Amino acid sequence: MTLHTSQTIMRKSLHHELVERLQTLIINSELKPAAKVPEKELCDRFGVSRTPLREALKVLASDGLVRLEPNRGAWVTEVTEKEVQDVFPVLGALEALSGELACKNITDAEIEEVRSMHAQMIESYESRDLDAYFSINQKIHRAILLAARNGTLRTSCQALSLRMQRARYLANMTDGRWYDAVQEHEKILEYLVARDGKNLAITLLHHMDAKRASVVKWIRTK
Repeated sequence: MTLHTSQTIMRKSLHHELVERLQTLIINSELKPAAKVPEKELCDRFGVSRTPLREALKVLASDGLVRLEPNRGAWVTEVTEKEVQDVFPVLGALEALSGELACKNITDAEIEEVRSMHAQMIESYESRDLDAYFSINQKIHRAILLAARNGTLRTSCQALSLRMQRARYLANMTDGRWYDAVQEHEKILEYLVARDGKNLAITLLHHMDAKRASVVKWIRTK
């Protein structure tokens, strides 16, 4: 029996798309923390059977976004202060390393791409479009990570970033913190353009620690 390549690609695409859609629902809090994942409703919504949905949920469980309970289904995990305090320092160290390596390996074309995304991010900040701001912000961090040209670093950083992305989205962004974050990104761009790995690493560490403090403050006051 000959396998049809086109069918194999379609199945793979379905799996990845389901994972990404479920991640978005959790990060944007459409699927609330501590809530049970409504499998039947999601199957109807996406037009899939339970088998691919459950396979996607296994991926989310490995990322720490859901908790699987035998015979009870999947539950969205809650963001805890301990998790934030544990993960952010590690994520900060990885981001700092990605900045150092990116300054050694990034191309002029990639720098221009980051510069363009930064300009878009500033526009979203000025128009107070928080959703667009977060989306572009993530793309900038990912571009720096990819420019590091280190697969092991990329895999580790992306896994932790996904866990904390939800926390950053849920935490209220005060005007003061938002302004500071934009100023930090100005420095990130400045040091990246100058290919100043040492100062970019320091700035990224500070940037991630400020995010950690913001999320912890939100958790303690919610």
